[in-house]
Amino acid sequence: MSSASIHLPSASNAAVVAAPLKSESKPASGPKPCCVCKEEKAIRDECMLFSKSNDAQKDCASTIDKYKSCMAGFGFTLP
Repeated sequence: MSSASIHLPSASNAAVVAAPLKSESKPASGPKPCCVCKEEKAIRDECMLFSKSNDAQKDCASTIDKYKSCMAGFGFTLP
């Protein structure tokens, strides 16, 4: 039999490997953008999708503004 050397980690190396990773992210302090203004978003989307106008954005400007205002109320800014 030949003797093969086996390299086992030392106790100090095992502690480094087993150390948990720290999370750098902060917990969410408010609602996510997908979870607010759902009704306004649905009305805006319906207007944009089913507009008979050649310029749906112009035709739906009031519903778009209502949605943007609602989102701004939760701290989200839209272009």
